[in-house]
Amino acid sequence: MPHHECGHEKDHDEPARDYEVDHHLSDAERNIHRAWDNSLDPVLTVEPGEVVRFECRDAVDRQLDLQSTDDDFANVSFDPVHPLTGPVAVEGAEPGDVLEVELLDLQHKGWGYTGFMPGEMGLGLLPEDFPDAKVHVWDLQGDKGTFVNGIEVELDPFPGVIGVAPGADGEHDTLPPYDTGGNMDVKHMTAGSTVYLPVETEGALFSTGDCHAAQGDGEVCVTGIEAPMFVTARFNVRKDMDIEQPQLRTSGPFTPTGRDEPMYATTGISDDLMDATKRAVRHMIDHLEAERDLTRGEAYILCSAAVDLKVSEVVDAPNWTVTAYVPDSIFPDE
Repeated sequence: MPHHECGHEKDHDEPARDYEVDHHLSDAERNIHRAWDNSLDPVLTVEPGEVVRFECRDAVDRQLDLQSTDDDFANVSFDPVHPLTGPVAVEGAEPGDVLEVELLDLQHKGWGYTGFMPGEMGLGLLPEDFPDAKVHVWDLQGDKGTFVNGIEVELDPFPGVIGVAPGADGEHDTLPPYDTGGNMDVKHMTAGSTVYLPVETEGALFSTGDCHAAQGDGEVCVTGIEAPMFVTARFNVRKDMDIEQPQLRTSGPFTPTGRDEPMYATTGISDDLMDATKRAVRHMIDHLEAERDLTRGEAYILCSAAVDLKVSEVVDAPNWTVTAYVPDSIFPDE
């Protein structure tokens, strides 16, 4: 199939690569949709084995910029949220097949943001603890993101939303994930990973967006490092696979820095896993406030960007354990 241009203007140098991009999809409005819907016409149809470079808007669709304030973030509209680039149809994909998506490259545009909404909105893990909105706008340089107090978070970008159209007719909100993928926020879906998506409609109708430059497992304040980005992927149709929900093959990173290293951890113990999670994060916020000179709001944001949650134990009834980990190396004195 010939090269297909869709209005993309190259304004960032592409990294060296061992593949050719067959198609470019810009973030022009004609290539954007804001709900999953199997009746949407594809903006592009590709053959198995072809590579597409998607330009993706940020999660709240250009309502924020480098100068945005806490008040700006408090007044962001979530109706709708998640502008998605696509859908792309893949020739030969039929219900019952699996769409194989090789993530070849993810490239940020130099900035992003992490924040939490007013507590009355009920978003994030701890809305009851934070009545007022707060945002941090990140300077992203290469593989580092700059926070406050000299803290630097290592970046490994991934698409928060990656999926195909559900088989059920009608519009489906992009906020929750589905059997066919969507807003999964799996930070291990980075470059070099392969994602497998169950196909429920002809052509699969793949879309992506809501990219994150980094995120702690949990995304506790409701945002990772949200960033406009380019996502490059190769598509194949797998008729030899049968899965009910998304699966992936990945090499990580499985820690915020991609390596084993000294960490500080807090535990949350409760007879309810969600309550245990809240306790672990609250204890981490206490630690960051006391030991790292962060405000509680700054600590909450850092937890969302760089603190990993793990379910440590679910067999010792009646209480379960969740643990929150922060790497020492992100702090300047380490």
